[in-house]
Amino acid sequence: MKIGMIGLGRMGGNMATRLRNGGHEVVGYDMSADSGRDVDSLEALVGALGAPRVVWVMVPAGTPTDSTVDRLSRLLEPGDLVVDGGNTRYREDQRHAKELEQHGIHFMDVGTSGGVWGVTEGYALMAGGSDEDYEHIKPIFEALKPQGDSGLVHAGPVGAGHYVKMIHNGIEYGMMQALGEGYAMLDASDLVDNPRDVCDSWREGTVVRSWLLDLLVRALDADKDLEHIAGRAQETGEAKWMIEDGLNMGVPLPVTAASLFARQNSQLDDPMTMKVVAALRNQFGGHAVDKA
Repeated sequence: MKIGMIGLGRMGGNMATRLRNGGHEVVGYDMSADSGRDVDSLEALVGALGAPRVVWVMVPAGTPTDSTVDRLSRLLEPGDLVVDGGNTRYREDQRHAKELEQHGIHFMDVGTSGGVWGVTEGYALMAGGSDEDYEHIKPIFEALKPQGDSGLVHAGPVGAGHYVKMIHNGIEYGMMQALGEGYAMLDASDLVDNPRDVCDSWREGTVVRSWLLDLLVRALDADKDLEHIAGRAQETGEAKWMIEDGLNMGVPLPVTAASLFARQNSQLDDPMTMKVVAALRNQFGGHAVDKA
């Protein structure tokens, strides 16, 4: 299958590589000339694809995505499909779908998780859109997802994919915060000789074993006591959106809210808890860390 990929950064570039390795043809575009792009404009990307076209957008949420969708609405043809795989808010997906529908262009939103490891391990994909569109590009999903039965879900109509991804990221906030607080307790205790070894021992046979725990041990091996990482962790919006929706729906989200507030407080402090959270974000997503 032939697909256009807009945005060849940390995620989009690796996804293009995985698709090519899976036998698909990818035409890549990025604003940066150093991105390894195949074409140097959206016009050239659209021209390189045969109808009905599939164009996957992997650019930052907000204005970059809005402007990209707007330009595609004027370049694509009826029957073409736009896929937003970034971290757009689900309400914006619904707006984009309506805008494109006026031109006969289809739209899907796909929450994408996998970070810098996805190119080899696969990406968890949470799709929103029609059954017809989902089946049309399922070969693309199959190439991107991890091996096995998990890692891909058609969550519902347009908006459902990013809604599910929003909740996924809120859960992620709470899990990282719990690991950070636990390690901070180990680190502060006079009874524990080697907190790193304790975490390593938990990786098998315990109920807290997880990929995040594996990544924590990996981060500690790379930087003992995380002494070169500042205890500041950024928040990218999804947890805030989740809490806002939870308040409107009457669903209590105390853990997600507490982890969000901790990240915001970390901008004013430098605790061990947030060193762990910052290190984990760097490990799974390649997010930048502030140096201590």
